[in-house]
Amino acid sequence: MVRASSPPDAATPPSSADILVGARGLGLDLSQAQAVQLERFAGLLLRWNAVHNLTAIGSTAGVLSHHLLDSLAILPPIAAICGEKRLAVLDVGAGGGLPGVPLAIARPAWSVTLVDKVEKKVAFLTQAQLELGLHNLECVHARVEELKHAPFDLIVSRAFGSLADFVRLTRALRAPGGWWAAMKGAVPADEVNALRRAFPDVRVVDIVKLDVPRLGAERHLILLQGP
Repeated sequence: MVRASSPPDAATPPSSADILVGARGLGLDLSQAQAVQLERFAGLLLRWNAVHNLTAIGSTAGVLSHHLLDSLAILPPIAAICGEKRLAVLDVGAGGGLPGVPLAIARPAWSVTLVDKVEKKVAFLTQAQLELGLHNLECVHARVEELKHAPFDLIVSRAFGSLADFVRLTRALRAPGGWWAAMKGAVPADEVNALRRAFPDVRVVDIVKLDVPRLGAERHLILLQGP
């Protein structure tokens, strides 16, 4: 009889101490409890990823830099435009919960909704929400264009298609005066130009260069507003 192969071992999650050091490098003052929650989330992501292939990054160092710190890096520029306001946030195409889960942990006063069309990813997000006790987090299995929710103050995306598609699919979900925040690598000049042609009433308010500790790659946050 042929035995079923065991699932591959998951990498060790980054420690809460390393997470705190990285967060301080971003100018963020997280509590020890928040760092522990982020460590637990990283552990869940790595364990599920060993079986379900949620992300291409599966190393301890990679999860810290490319996932946790990369997600947290958008908090200072968002604070610059929104202040300390309690925000209703939508993470579009949430995948493995990035940036939505780190945002929900770091900003417990925010209400964060994660939407993804892939069932296994939403199953993981729901499990993370339950195990981490994140009462400010909601996980939805749907296409974003089918979502029926109250308007959001902030709509974020990470590796979710073009800027024009991002705006087109979420425009009805943005609250008056709300923001779009698109996480990108290098500045996508062609996407910016295509967005301006498709939606002349949507303004590119700022393109913020992010300096993510330990990442060693370009990261930018594109902040948009509309009428």
